[in-house]
Amino acid sequence: MTQVPANDSNESPASSVRQLVDRFGRIHNNLRISVTDRCNIRCFYCMPAGEVDFLPRSELLTFEEIERVVRVAVSLGINKVRLTGGEPLVRKDLPELVHRIAAIPQIKDIGLTTNGILLADQAQPLRDAGLQRLNVSLDALDPDVFRRVTRRDGYEKVLEGIEVARRVGFSPIKINAVAIRGLTEDQILPFAQLARETETEVRFIEFMPLDADSQWERGRVLFASEILQRIEDALGPLIPVQPDPRSDDASTSTSPLPVSPLPVLTKAPAVDYRFADGRGSIGVIASVSQPFCGSCNRFRLTSEGRLRNCLFSLDETDIRGILRSGGTDEQ
Repeated sequence: MTQVPANDSNESPASSVRQLVDRFGRIHNNLRISVTDRCNIRCFYCMPAGEVDFLPRSELLTFEEIERVVRVAVSLGINKVRLTGGEPLVRKDLPELVHRIAAIPQIKDIGLTTNGILLADQAQPLRDAGLQRLNVSLDALDPDVFRRVTRRDGYEKVLEGIEVARRVGFSPIKINAVAIRGLTEDQILPFAQLARETETEVRFIEFMPLDADSQWERGRVLFASEILQRIEDALGPLIPVQPDPRSDDASTSTSPLPVSPLPVLTKAPAVDYRFADGRGSIGVIASVSQPFCGSCNRFRLTSEGRLRNCLFSLDETDIRGILRSGGTDEQ
């Protein structure tokens, strides 16, 4: 990983920020922080059904340690943070951490990904603390299918959490739905209809080989092209939202292109579409059929303080060890 000065002619040398550029030329400006390994559901593709040996709390990074990591990271060009888990809302006093991060001037975007079960009680405190964006992981709009995926109850609590979050000002709320053949494929159209009828943005994720119970098979993957075709056949044409080359996100401009093949991926893993009549939008994350490694700009900090540059990477850097052995910020 190389550090280079940011190339911005509008910045003075004193205000310039270094950038982290890897050997593939990718500039990393996005840090995903897992605040806990604990979770209150047991999705089969994420955790085993039985007892799980979670980390002792003493091994988790403290809020002070996480804040220090973020402050060092912004000096290297990081300006976006997303809090994840496990389930981040099971971490006590999470709004305090959000407030700490939101107070760092260089952070221009702070988001959170949650399963939504505890969201109803925490949406307002999180909003007040400075949380800007909210993603809810929800694979089904049918309580029975929800239970088959999560192996727990809680569907109604998720819906309540989404509604409360919308009322306190989170908009748009994004739903991440894993598309699994033979299990959640009949949820595609209900989710697409939800996107058309509300300000909710639904992103369909191809089933990735990460499952704890080793149930992943390529035959169970619903590919993005098939998801899009099913939606078009039922609800009408989709128009790809063209990315703004200056941004990680899509712009509001559109172009009437066919849904297949998929457009070239930008730094954001999702390719977004709007319905041709202008009502609603959906996205697809084609992590299996069209990996986005070449444009990835994310670092991941695990709950025990290990830094990795890929979800699938086995190479990690022990940040917690540096922090707790008296290491300097430069280290």
